[in-house]
Amino acid sequence: MSTPRVVITDHGFPNLRHEESTFAAAGADLVVAQCKTPDEVSAAVRDADAILVQWAPVNAAVIAGLTRCRVIVRYGIGVDNVDLAAAKARGIPVCNVPDYGVNEVAEHAVSLALALARQLPAIDRRLRSGTWKITPDRPMPALRETTFATAGFGRIARTAHEMMRGFGGKRIAYDPYVPAEAMAAAGVEKVELEALFPRADFLSLHLPLTPETKHFVNAARLAQMKKTAIVVNTARGPLVDTVALAAALQSGVIAGAGIDVFEKEPLERDHPLLACANALLTSHVAWYSEASIPRLQQLAAEEIVRGLRGESLKNQVNR
Repeated sequence: MSTPRVVITDHGFPNLRHEESTFAAAGADLVVAQCKTPDEVSAAVRDADAILVQWAPVNAAVIAGLTRCRVIVRYGIGVDNVDLAAAKARGIPVCNVPDYGVNEVAEHAVSLALALARQLPAIDRRLRSGTWKITPDRPMPALRETTFATAGFGRIARTAHEMMRGFGGKRIAYDPYVPAEAMAAAGVEKVELEALFPRADFLSLHLPLTPETKHFVNAARLAQMKKTAIVVNTARGPLVDTVALAAALQSGVIAGAGIDVFEKEPLERDHPLLACANALLTSHVAWYSEASIPRLQQLAAEEIVRGLRGESLKNQVNR
């Protein structure tokens, strides 16, 4: 039997020590590319036994050209740069790595929510401009009197709820795929979509990106929210219509937004969100800690090895 060939289509890591040692121990050869276009990906992976991809497009044409691929693994949680249906039609499992940065993303979401709730960016700017005032400029509800809501109730959302539990207040979640009993066990009330936006003081998004969830937050739903409400997105950029969000922030429809992911990245320099003083914006860094990068690399490599060996996969997303 020939030596299995693993191709990394692209990556932004400082090194590939974890992959190199894992694949060497499994008796597989590693080829590293930095592809940006489908044509470049096709040329690199045509005879690969396994593919590791970060941002490069693995579309239907790429998948049609594969001759012996047994598994595709995406570094990270989202898999919208891989054509899942095309891979499924070819019998190729696609996996993600959903558990490498659970705490980091939850911490970032909660940090954005709390900073905006306590109006820290606004008060900091006010003080630096020379104004000393011991009360905020806008209403500031006590955290114990607020409702923390998540759209989604997966790993990250559950961790965020646990972090918020210590502040008191109510906690609710919308997720049609999770039973009310599972939420109740975590002290969270299950709500339907029509109740989510009106009840939330904080709405943190933890949904996958699908055709149904694109622009989950839009002008109509923002109009249902309290004027003191805060929206947080550390999940997928297109979950939020960011132009509608900017308009809602500028007109006082909601009080604030903490956004780490955007419909187009990098964020355009003329995007209206940049003019919103009540928006706290970060550059897709929620996943990051000094521990999360090597954890992501190791877990992705281990999933590749399971695929090469025909073992049960942990995180297949296109069954």
